[in-house]
Amino acid sequence: MKFLVESGDETENAGPTYRNVLAKDAGLLQSPAGLDSCWDLFRASVDKYPSNPMLGRRTVVDGNAGDYTWMTYREAYDVVMKLAASMDKSGVKQGERAGIYGANCPEWIITMEACNALGVCCVPLYDTLGANAVEFITCHAELQIAFAEERKIGELLKTCHATSKYLKSIVSFGGVTNDQKEEAKNHGMSIFSWEEFLIMGGDHHVDLPENKKSDINTIMYTSGTTGDPKGVMISNESLLVNLAGANSVIQSIGEVFDQDDVYMSYLPLAHIFDRMFEELFISHGAKIGFWRGDVKLLVDDIAALKPTVFCAVPRVLDRIYSGITTKISSGGILKKTLFNVAYKLKLDSMRKGIKHEKASPLFDKLVFSKVKERLGGKIRIILSGGAPLSVAVEEFLRVVTCAHVVQGYGLTETCGGTFVAQPNDFSMLGTVGPPVPHVEVRLESVSEMGYDALSSTPRGEVCIKGSVLFSGYYKREDLTQEVMIDGWFHTGDVGEWQPNGSLKIIDRKKNIFKLSQGEYVAVENLENIYGVLPQIDSIWVYGNSFESSLVAVINPNQQVLEHWAEQNGITGSLAELCENSRTKEYFVAELSRIAKEKKLKGFEVIRAVHLEPLPFDMERDLITPTYKKKRPQMLKYYQGAIDALYKSMK
Repeated sequence: MKFLVESGDETENAGPTYRNVLAKDAGLLQSPAGLDSCWDLFRASVDKYPSNPMLGRRTVVDGNAGDYTWMTYREAYDVVMKLAASMDKSGVKQGERAGIYGANCPEWIITMEACNALGVCCVPLYDTLGANAVEFITCHAELQIAFAEERKIGELLKTCHATSKYLKSIVSFGGVTNDQKEEAKNHGMSIFSWEEFLIMGGDHHVDLPENKKSDINTIMYTSGTTGDPKGVMISNESLLVNLAGANSVIQSIGEVFDQDDVYMSYLPLAHIFDRMFEELFISHGAKIGFWRGDVKLLVDDIAALKPTVFCAVPRVLDRIYSGITTKISSGGILKKTLFNVAYKLKLDSMRKGIKHEKASPLFDKLVFSKVKERLGGKIRIILSGGAPLSVAVEEFLRVVTCAHVVQGYGLTETCGGTFVAQPNDFSMLGTVGPPVPHVEVRLESVSEMGYDALSSTPRGEVCIKGSVLFSGYYKREDLTQEVMIDGWFHTGDVGEWQPNGSLKIIDRKKNIFKLSQGEYVAVENLENIYGVLPQIDSIWVYGNSFESSLVAVINPNQQVLEHWAEQNGITGSLAELCENSRTKEYFVAELSRIAKEKKLKGFEVIRAVHLEPLPFDMERDLITPTYKKKRPQMLKYYQGAIDALYKSMK
């Protein structure tokens, strides 16, 4: 396995311990010398790049968005220090906790840096979760102060009946109304507009405390698929080590991050994926531009910002893929033929090991440059994380975007990216690549699911060790002990080592059930297989021990479905098409076709489907903010549809 070196022997139920070949001689990567905290990182960038643009947003006049306007590193630092003075004057001290609630914006980062300066633990409140989770986190973390986007102030005030025991101050990123001031006062709390709070510090002098590597920098609550959110404690050291790892990985493919980079901030800062990348670009004195908060306007924001690095979850990349393929399909025969010829020739060259930029320069200029322009024209790296990216989409984007397309894997508990694929290595397609150079990894057998970490094709639960790991679940030592055993973090994900040393995530340890004939079904693996069909945006596969076959609830791809309906003389709205019996027969036939193609067993074939025109969403509590399915809630919501499907087969 050319990307790995063995650093520990196998045991009775676990395979050998591996680390990245980059860590073979020097050992596991450590945090940079001279830096003890994320505040040190920001201060160093302010000193080195004071006049570089740092935080940008688009000005909107009469509903029309203009160019990005920028705040420099020095200007941002000055506001951070004003905010820190106001926080200190209001009694927020080192080691205490401050909440941040809202969509990504410059004020979010400024508040984060003020927390870093004071050694105050930053606790993001999920922008995508309702009042119950906000209330739980505020009370559980005992937040003394919370900063919130102007439109979230009302949501925060709704929780005051329970949270005012801890929460004493609310600061809006914008303004506050007189009614909101009155409501806060009734709960014994203070509330400020952004400008009011900045002025409050006045000439107050702040003696910044010494921050240590071991200090908890942030507590990130993971939504989880069941139960209350868990507070993942992440130290300064974890963040700094991961930043060093990101720089090492990018250098290993002949690239660097630097002050000329431009990053689009739209993935939630409340998640470790985006937080890590924003810290990374701050450390290089690069630009961070913020979207307007509307997914329909994201492509327009990208065109205006012209980012060089684009991070995305598969759902976003699936939409880009769908948009491009639909446009090609609806184009003229000449354009379609030219695209298909260009695609095949470039793909063949890349499969032979030729780097994407040298695989077909002529077709890049004639054909694929149009795709790149849709993404701003300057993107050189696209990184997918948060969930598995389908092989079809990954291959397509590697060819047509004229950029490095990389899939990674990590969890909040591992401080984000723990595995990253090599962009020009086609043998890594569909994998998350080898581990980063600051962790050790091993697989542990999961016998009840038939996964053997010691077999010729090692499969098992992915376990991770290293200084990058979280410091435990806040106030939940019991849950910490469940996943941290002898220094190994047990991810709950099942992986399979590939011959080249990359890892493929194939299953989830808990997502398994037994059918009535006694056959075990690894449901996540099946969803990944069926989910590659272009007709499907999202799929939830279900079965239980009282039934002998599988059924599914599917979000169909509207464009593909409407195109099929038109070709087959079927009319109606999306909802009507979903109810049409011919449509359901078509989907079952397509599922059977791919099951046969992938050589699935008979009991793994889906026999009936319910088509849901409304995407699975957080509003109905069907998915988490990272788009993972909440299976118990899915069953509760769709119980009637599931019962009807099984009844129809009897």
